[in-house]
Amino acid sequence: MSRADMNKRPEQVAGMFDGVARGYDRTNNLLSMGNAPLWRIATVKAVEPQPGQRILDLAAGTGTSSAALARTGATVVGVDISPGMIAEARERHPQLEFVEANAEKLPFGDDEFDAVTISFGLRNVEHPRTALAEMFRVMKPGGRLVVCEFSRPPIAPVRAGYHAYLRWVMPRVVGATSTNPDAYGYLRESIEQWPDQATLSQWIRGVGFTRVAHRNLTAGVVALHRGHKPQDQTILAAAKRRRQRRPRPE
Repeated sequence: MSRADMNKRPEQVAGMFDGVARGYDRTNNLLSMGNAPLWRIATVKAVEPQPGQRILDLAAGTGTSSAALARTGATVVGVDISPGMIAEARERHPQLEFVEANAEKLPFGDDEFDAVTISFGLRNVEHPRTALAEMFRVMKPGGRLVVCEFSRPPIAPVRAGYHAYLRWVMPRVVGATSTNPDAYGYLRESIEQWPDQATLSQWIRGVGFTRVAHRNLTAGVVALHRGHKPQDQTILAAAKRRRQRRPRPE
């Protein structure tokens, strides 16, 4: 599978990332013009992992994000839908735990993790709100969510320049560096079709998270979203009823 279509069927997304696993980090660093490590640092700070805590790192890819979280002393479980990415992560970071799974159907019990984070992966999920509800389910009351994702720069000239970069510069960089250049056509399309910061915040609130906020990184090219799972049992019960009433995705 060279690339996934925009329906984001799990088997297609997994196959696409299998094809770019080996050179994924190198290409990403080039495409981000060196910003990828800075975005990762900001994400780790927002998660605030503590020794003894259990952190779920979704869309873990080659394990770079999981390793950064684990350096704080927390126990990190990395999850990715791509067998190729999981194999690469296990090879690079044999001391960490990695699980192959779909973010919409997490193989964990309720209230297991102190924090859940996903970086540049929610955009690739077939039903993002279903995945957010799963993150809420596996998180302990009082736990925290951090979503780092491409977004929409709020300043029009920056937004125009960014889309010009996606359409004209990125294909040339990818053609010179990626093991599967076709897959990055999907990357551009998925970024352009992804909703803005306010919409994603609304989705996060909609599954039950409170204290939802975001801040822009790199002029809004990326946004860092945060939320907390309430501890009050009445609020938790109401959130559960809302999720149960929501129609299942087709």
